[in-house]
Amino acid sequence: MSQKENNKEGANLTFGWCRHFYIFFFRRFANCFGNFNLTPTMTENTFPVCNADAIVNFYRTEILTGQEAKQLTKGDLTPVPKPETVQTLYMRVLHLLYRFRPECHSMVPMLENIQYPEYHEGATVIMSVYTRMRQFLPVCLVYDFSLNDLLAPKKQRTLTILSAIMNFLHFRKQRMEMIMEKQAKFRADLDKLQTYTRGNLEAEKKIEMLTTIPPEQQAEADELAAALSELQATTMHEYQEVNAKNDSITEWKSRIAEKTQKLAQVKVEITNLKEDISSLKSQIVESPEELKSQMEKMKENVKNIKNSIEETDERIVELQNMMQGVTQTEAEIQQMLSLLQDLETSMNNTKQRQEEGQELMAQYEKKQKELKNLCVEESQLKRAHAMKLDKEHKQNIRRQKKREMKEQHIHEVLGECNQIHQKREEMADKIQEISGETQQLKAKMKSLRDVCSKETEKAQALYDTLSTSMEELHRRIEVHIAELKLNATNISADF
Repeated sequence: MSQKENNKEGANLTFGWCRHFYIFFFRRFANCFGNFNLTPTMTENTFPVCNADAIVNFYRTEILTGQEAKQLTKGDLTPVPKPETVQTLYMRVLHLLYRFRPECHSMVPMLENIQYPEYHEGATVIMSVYTRMRQFLPVCLVYDFSLNDLLAPKKQRTLTILSAIMNFLHFRKQRMEMIMEKQAKFRADLDKLQTYTRGNLEAEKKIEMLTTIPPEQQAEADELAAALSELQATTMHEYQEVNAKNDSITEWKSRIAEKTQKLAQVKVEITNLKEDISSLKSQIVESPEELKSQMEKMKENVKNIKNSIEETDERIVELQNMMQGVTQTEAEIQQMLSLLQDLETSMNNTKQRQEEGQELMAQYEKKQKELKNLCVEESQLKRAHAMKLDKEHKQNIRRQKKREMKEQHIHEVLGECNQIHQKREEMADKIQEISGETQQLKAKMKSLRDVCSKETEKAQALYDTLSTSMEELHRRIEVHIAELKLNATNISADF
């Protein structure tokens, strides 16, 4: 066995070991982040699946910009979707929603444990897009996203995923519009509240100006109040006098009515008597003495009637004088009533102003209640926003912890693999050294085979022992690799 063949065999062993390690690593990584099952498990969709034309038009107008929007066509999605276009669409969606730029997917962390970071550059973009889409698509009601959807996408599968994202973006747009409308209404309500508070403050100032009397006019106001009290007292006294006079007038009117009735009766009796006299004169011729006596009686009756008429006339004159006094008092009372009406109008004006002030105070109280309600709503919204921020902060902390745990696990696995790789290289170097020594021994054995057979037998025995030791070393290495695999599986299961 030559040195070239030994070197080639060692390189094949290291390459095969690295290949098995990367296959094992990607399988464990896929088990951590999701299943690599290539058959979709989505049987029922809760959103409408659009055709390719509608999807292309939507992604051109809403997500892509510039040359990417112009270059996107229906042929990129049907009949066989192109992986590059699908990946760019997913990257642009993530950039639109989470502000995660496409160039950030290709960043590899420069850590000490990674010896060859350039080997990971090709897989980091796909794995980054895969992890982000696995986190995002459950929001769109897609739960079985796999690597096959990025590396070898199928037509119906990509259309369903893109239509789910499209449905979520429509829903997001509607909710954003509703939130903007609510914000505009809230701002308008705040502006109204500010205007109402200003108006209330101005109304309060006006009420204070109207209710408060300046110190310069305080003396005049006191004099007016005293004069009003005096006028009220005098008017009450005069009202009492007028009522008494009205009562006396009604009594005199009743008496005059009784006397007029009596006069009317007397006149009726006189007419009756005259008629009787005329009838009696025509029928009976009496003695002159009786006639004289009757005439005297009649004259006395006439005198009595005249006296009563004069007394009634005098009483009527007195009543007329009393009526004139009453009219004068009525004129004075009307003047007082006019003054009282002016006072009533002024009092009504003050009452109206007080009512306006009360209405303004009621409006002010209503606006204060509305302001309190709005403040309560604002505090509730702030609390809800704070709760949301706390939840997001906690979720971010959990995600960071999970990422750190995953990175630590990956670094530990990579460190163990690097140690195994170093040990494997050391063993390969030892194997190469031993193979060189065996070749030298073989050359010596060929040169000395004819001289001494015993030495050749010893060398053969040494060679056999070395080969057995090499086999034991290989077997131990394989056992150690199997133990490392079991440890890695246990660590991943615990994680």
